[in-house]
Amino acid sequence: MAKLSRPRFGSLQFWPRKRASKVLPSVNWKSIKGSGILGFIAYKVGMATAVAKDLTDKSMTQGKKVFLPVTILEVPKMKVFAIRFYLQGKVIKDVIVSNDKELKRKLKLPKETKKLENEIPSKYDDVRLIIYSLVNQTTIKKTPDMIEIAIGAPDIQKKLEIAKSLVGKEISFKDFQDSSLIDVRGLTKGKGICGPVKRFGISLKQHKTEKGIRRPGSLGPWHPAHVTFRVAMAGQLGYFSRVHYNLKTLTFGSISEKNINPSQGFKNYGLIKTDFVILRGSVQGPPKRQLLLTPSLRPSKSLSKKKYEFQELII
Repeated sequence: MAKLSRPRFGSLQFWPRKRASKVLPSVNWKSIKGSGILGFIAYKVGMATAVAKDLTDKSMTQGKKVFLPVTILEVPKMKVFAIRFYLQGKVIKDVIVSNDKELKRKLKLPKETKKLENEIPSKYDDVRLIIYSLVNQTTIKKTPDMIEIAIGAPDIQKKLEIAKSLVGKEISFKDFQDSSLIDVRGLTKGKGICGPVKRFGISLKQHKTEKGIRRPGSLGPWHPAHVTFRVAMAGQLGYFSRVHYNLKTLTFGSISEKNINPSQGFKNYGLIKTDFVILRGSVQGPPKRQLLLTPSLRPSKSLSKKKYEFQELII
């Protein structure tokens, strides 16, 4: 008789399976390479089909019209809230450079901001930005989302110069776009408490089984009298932090220049009012989910060679 074997249920690469503590996930910025700002806040609109002309060299569909599944994201402008200084991996000072009234929904703000030149510490080895999205320009909500992002530059002085140049200005997606490949970080759809069949994919027991069909056959031995974490059990499913790597940017722009809104608006989202970006493929989360876009961590050679000329959107 052949040996009975199967892969274990549920990857331990994603553990523990519990709700994420914050909507915008943290990033190991030391591993992200690029120039300028290395992150941008986006909001998921939904999926559609894009018609594009394939310009990829030596492709089987070169010069032909292709239909691609795409995800539409709204990318409203951002502003700098504070400049954060690091020394040996620890935060030594935050210099608040903005006290806009939109932030009062989220934070307690000083009445007046101090001059950045007078607040720069004598010793520091890294400079990062705390930015917030101008989401009140969209139809989603009014409270801005905030996150820390890194600056890509050859030396520390150049980073500080870039940070100074962005203070008080609205940062658009054009300032971030450095590569055609983008990583998308965000949270998946939350599904609440689910049983082990849906949560881990265990098989159903036969219909004459005692004590339940949609459950594991055993939780473990009598001794040691302990249920290990490897046993498939009911619990939280969804609202997990995940990363989609190497999504191709088909096109981006302002809705005032190119209106891609359907007459009735996008389902469960509404109308896009600011800038947008169209990515090939799917993105985690429901409509209106906050996402963080970063330059590709490990760019794929085959994907970076592909070129498309965007023509129209089918919704």
